[in-house]
Amino acid sequence: MSAFSEAALEKKLSELSNSQQSVQTLSLWLIHHRKHSRPIVTVWERELRKAKPNRKLTFLYLANDVIQNSKRKGPEFTKDFAPVIVEAFKHVSSETDESCKKHLGRVLSIWEERSVYENDVLEQLKQALYGDKKPRKRTYEQIKVGDENENCSSLGSPSEPPQTLDLVRALQDLENAASGDAAVHQRIASLPVEVQEVSLLDKITDKESGERLSKMVEDACMLLADYNGRLAAEIDDRKQLTRMLADFLRCQKEALAEKEHKLEVLDMGVSSNDVIIISIFFLLKINIKLQSLYCLMFLKIED
Repeated sequence: MSAFSEAALEKKLSELSNSQQSVQTLSLWLIHHRKHSRPIVTVWERELRKAKPNRKLTFLYLANDVIQNSKRKGPEFTKDFAPVIVEAFKHVSSETDESCKKHLGRVLSIWEERSVYENDVLEQLKQALYGDKKPRKRTYEQIKVGDENENCSSLGSPSEPPQTLDLVRALQDLENAASGDAAVHQRIASLPVEVQEVSLLDKITDKESGERLSKMVEDACMLLADYNGRLAAEIDDRKQLTRMLADFLRCQKEALAEKEHKLEVLDMGVSSNDVIIISIFFLLKINIKLQSLYCLMFLKIED
């Protein structure tokens, strides 16, 4: 289990994705370090305000998971999130669209049903989210949080195709992805046999050896949960990159088709200006192919 530091938390928050696995993995890590709940909440709020609009809802999903799942171990997070959670709701509500506000409403409805906070805090949250409007009552099934098929940002094609440099950067980022982390692979392969073989439980003879094994198992679970979360985030990144590349290639094909059509309608009596136009066209066509090949060179998506 990695030790807590504000820098480590900032890094983990920067890697947080909207997948349920990613949120739950980081939530486990935070709950494990609950004695640092105050600096954790401070860093969380600071990074929330710095995050892009399409990532802000994920920060509140993380807070929701931490608050609810830490209650049985202690009140630290519920208490320390209370002074900032209302302003956090206001901030996310003002920075995102109506779809995201519906997700916030579902989180709030669950908190109300489960009495996560006192009524005065819940009323402040309602005011922050709805203003003077009254929220519509929902059934429990309608307020389920964490549906992986829902996301405040559209997963469809972007309105504008990505630039070549954006694709190259996205491809380079994947070079340091979880699936290629040899150090973590080695740590997992080197896990002690005691955490893998149930039959070895019979060798526990006293409390000390039992506690030692329990600590080993907990560390192994956290290592695997963290790695699984990173893998889930990597899958999301690869899916996004696939969409980016598809949009880029579609745009290039459309541009090429338009140029070809213009050439078809040119009068066959080629003038000097026509020669220049045709030359530019073929140079453009070569450049498009080179850009596409350059992107494909870096793409390492396994079937």
